[in-house]
Amino acid sequence: MPIPKEFDDIRPFEPEELPEVYDRLLADRQFQSVVAYLYPGIPLEAIAAKMKGCATSLDFQKAFCYGFLVDLLSKASKGCDMDVSEIDVTRRYTFISNHRDIVLDSALLDKLLIDAGFTTTCEIAIGDNLLSLPWVKDLVRVNKSFIVERSLQPRQMLLASKRLSEYMHYAIGQKHENIWIAQREGRAKDSDDRTQPAILKMMAMGGEGSARERLMQLHIVPLAISYEFDPCDFLKAAEFQLKRDVQGWKKSAHDDVVSMQTGIMGFKGRIHYQCAPCIDNYLEALGSSVAKTEFFDVVATHIDAEIHRNYRLYPSNYIALDMLEGSTHAGCYTDADKAFFERYLEGQLAKISIPQPDVAFLRERMLTMYANPARNFLKIQ
Repeated sequence: MPIPKEFDDIRPFEPEELPEVYDRLLADRQFQSVVAYLYPGIPLEAIAAKMKGCATSLDFQKAFCYGFLVDLLSKASKGCDMDVSEIDVTRRYTFISNHRDIVLDSALLDKLLIDAGFTTTCEIAIGDNLLSLPWVKDLVRVNKSFIVERSLQPRQMLLASKRLSEYMHYAIGQKHENIWIAQREGRAKDSDDRTQPAILKMMAMGGEGSARERLMQLHIVPLAISYEFDPCDFLKAAEFQLKRDVQGWKKSAHDDVVSMQTGIMGFKGRIHYQCAPCIDNYLEALGSSVAKTEFFDVVATHIDAEIHRNYRLYPSNYIALDMLEGSTHAGCYTDADKAFFERYLEGQLAKISIPQPDVAFLRERMLTMYANPARNFLKIQ
């Protein structure tokens, strides 16, 4: 069945489109530079032959992305796993998760879905603000990403949101793909993870029936992502000060590139993905008992609770909470853990390069990033 043309500008590439896209990528000087950096000593011709042997995007992910992530995790983490015991690997889901890392949140999910026994990975919602370079836009669409259009006028935004939602329903219902989408636009810089009801409203613009039935058609699974360390913590802290001190300050495209590079290559410690149960049964039980005006807020709160409940906390989370609040969770970490975290914190603070750094403020911001998952987890118990 041909994919409706209305999705052509935002959907991932189809198999018959890939040869032309491969040629376009391989002819791009910046893409060539990235390939030379990632695969030193390997001729471009060999990379080209391997790419052209990938008939589908899933083939491309298995040939290039999977091995890259295995190698990356061996160097930049202490291990990465996912618990899928609450879901059925033969079904397809919309994974909605907290958002820590621009690139790795969804990339690691792809790897983990393969490891868990899924026969496909997921299509990834990505904001067009990250796609200013044509070759990057091509590459993410090869890698099964679909595009979220953001910088539009209100009427255009409404139409784009409806098309996006209809595509998500199409991907789940007709293409039988999984989907990943962040619970909010952009990363929660302070790690206080909250689902934006507007995301759910958008998701309910497609499909058929009531809002509840439309969300059920997407088979939403709340997904909690827990990194022991966030390589971008010092960059996020600097953003907080710049937003505080510089009126109208906004991140540049270069800032996004630095965040992506730092997030990918930096040390992350232990990483855990935890799937909560699909919310279909919750929505079924909810029925029509909730007022329409409150529906999306109620569902967002449920998703938040599932994500918070399923965090995996590390010593860094408890230590940061105790350092901020004077509380005592000493049974959750050792003296050695605390000494290590304090050294880590000082090392990250030393990386911050902005005019007149407010060290006390920056330290508080970084501690808050690590403390908030513990706060939210403890509140939900």
